[in-house]
Amino acid sequence: MGDKKDILQEIDQDIRDLLYRYIKTQSFTCTEREKEAEQFLMDHLSEIPYFKTHPKYFGTWPIPGDSFDRAVCYGMVKGTGDDTVVFVHHNDVVEVEDFKLLKSYAFSPDELEQELYKIKDSLPKDAKKDLEEGTFLFGRGTADMKGGGSIQLALLQRYSEIKDFKGNVIVIAVPDEENLSAGMRAAVKLLAELKETYHLNYKIMINSEPHQRKDFTKGIFSEGSVGKVMPFVYVRGYLSHIGKVFEGFNPLNLMSEIVRNTELNMDFSDVVGKESAPPPTWLYLKDSKKQYDVSMPLSASGCFSILTLNQTPAEVMEKVEHVCTQAFCKVLDEMNESYARFCQVAEPVAKELPWNVRVMDFHSLCEEAAAAYGDTFRGHYQKKVAHLSQSMREGTINLIESNFALVEFVFDYIEDLSPRVVYGLIPPYYPNVSNLYFDRLDESVKNLADDLDDYTWKNYGQHYTKEYFYTGISDLSYTSIREGSKTLEALENSMPLLGEFYSIPVAEIEQISMPCMNIGPWGKDFHKLTERVCKEDLFQRTPRILNKAVSLILDDPSLVQDDGLSQKGELI
Repeated sequence: MGDKKDILQEIDQDIRDLLYRYIKTQSFTCTEREKEAEQFLMDHLSEIPYFKTHPKYFGTWPIPGDSFDRAVCYGMVKGTGDDTVVFVHHNDVVEVEDFKLLKSYAFSPDELEQELYKIKDSLPKDAKKDLEEGTFLFGRGTADMKGGGSIQLALLQRYSEIKDFKGNVIVIAVPDEENLSAGMRAAVKLLAELKETYHLNYKIMINSEPHQRKDFTKGIFSEGSVGKVMPFVYVRGYLSHIGKVFEGFNPLNLMSEIVRNTELNMDFSDVVGKESAPPPTWLYLKDSKKQYDVSMPLSASGCFSILTLNQTPAEVMEKVEHVCTQAFCKVLDEMNESYARFCQVAEPVAKELPWNVRVMDFHSLCEEAAAAYGDTFRGHYQKKVAHLSQSMREGTINLIESNFALVEFVFDYIEDLSPRVVYGLIPPYYPNVSNLYFDRLDESVKNLADDLDDYTWKNYGQHYTKEYFYTGISDLSYTSIREGSKTLEALENSMPLLGEFYSIPVAEIEQISMPCMNIGPWGKDFHKLTERVCKEDLFQRTPRILNKAVSLILDDPSLVQDDGLSQKGELI
C-alpha cells in the first residue's frame, strides 16, 4: 500500500484475525501466562515488513524487578515530523472462574456462542437478546480489552505500509492494568526514552477501553480518566477482659464509627461540571485476633476506595483525618456517658476514663518511633520493608497485609500505649486526569470530540457524547500529573509501601505530559461470563473513528478519503 487509497479496506478481517489469535493467549493478570500475550505481540510485529526493515522501532521494555518478568510491548511507525499519536491498550485479562463448565470455551468466541445458546434462557435478558441477534461477540477479553488492542494493531500495520507517512504513531501494549498498572508505570519511562531519542512531540494518548452506553443510540468519548486513592485506617485499642470493659478501649467500636461515616459519604466525591465521582466504599476490614478468647482485640484495620475527579492525595488525607477525629470524639463521648450510667449502679473503676483523641498519619507515627529509638528503628524498618517487598514479589503476602504488617512493626517501637488512629494510603495510586486541566490545548485536540461526533453522525447516523472522565479507571491516569512534587510528597508521608516495591514515575510523567482520550468499542459485562463487544463497533465503526482521529491530530486529511461506508455505516 504505497499510497493512502483505501487504507481501511478489509480491515475488519484483519481485526478479526488478530483478535481471535490475541485472546487465545490466556494472559491472566499477575500470572506467568501474561507473557503469552507479550510473545504473541512480538511474533506479530516481527512479521510486518516495515518492522523487518526497521527493527529498532519495535520491541519490549522490561518492568524492573517484576516477579513475572513482564514487559511492555511497543511498535512505532516513524514518519516525517515530530508530531506523535500514542495508542495504548492492556493485554492482561481477569480470570474465568465464573465460566464454570464453559471455561474451555472462554477464549474461543465462535464455540462459546454455540455453548451459550444451549443455556440462553438462564442468561440475563439483555445478554440473551444480544446473543440471539448476533450483534455482539462474546468471550473473555473481547471487550476488556483485546478488541480495542486489535484495532490499534491493525491500524498500525496499515500506517506502516504508507510511504512518507506524516507524523508518527506508537502502539503500547501493557500488562497488569487489572492490578497495579505496573505495565503503564513502566511504559511512561519507555515513552520518555522514545521522546528523547527521536525528538517526538506527543500530541495525545488514545486508549481503546470499551465504553458502556447509557443511551444505546449514543457512543461516548472520554477526555480523561478518574483518579483512585485507597486510604487505610488502623485503630489501636487497649486490651482488657470483657468483664472489665471500661478498663480497655475496643478498637472495633471506633473503627465501626469511622466506617459508618465514610461509606458512601458524598463529601468525599468530587463534582466537575455535570459529572460526579461515585462515593467511597470499604474493601477490607479486619481485627487483629487470630483465635477466640474473652479479651477485646488490640487493633482493627481496614481500607476503602475513593475515586477522584479533582482531589489530590493531600486533600483526601485531610478529609480522612477530619472524619477519624470526629469519630474518635463521638466514641469517647458515648463511652463516658455509658461509664457515668454504669457508675450509678456499680463501683467505679476510676473517677473518669483516661482516653483522649489521638489521630495521626503514618509519617508522624514513624517520627515518634525514630525519636525514641533513632538509628536502631530506622535500620530495622528498612530491613522490614525489604523483607515485605520480597514476600510480595514471591506472592506469599499481599499489599494490604504488607501495609498493616508494617504499621504493626512500627508500633513495636512506640512507647505510648494509649489508643490512637493511624491513617495513610495503600497502593495503587491513580492520578485524576482530564483535558480540562490543560491550560493551552492544541486546537486539534480541543475540538477532537466534536469533530469526531460530526464524523460519526455523517457516516453512521449516531452521535457520540463527550465526558470529562472515564469512570472505569484506566492507564490514562499516567499521561499527566498536576503538582507532581506536592503529590509525591503527600504520598511519601502517607503511603508506607511507596519506594522499594511500589513507585510513581512523577518526573517521567511530567516529561511526557500529554492530553488523552478514550475511544473504544461498545462493550458490556466486563469481567463476567457474558463479556461481549459490539461487532459493528469492533470491525467497522471504531477503527474508522480512530483513523479519523489520527488524521485530525497529525493534520493529514488524506488518511480519510473514501472509507467505503454508506450513510448508515454499512459496508458498500
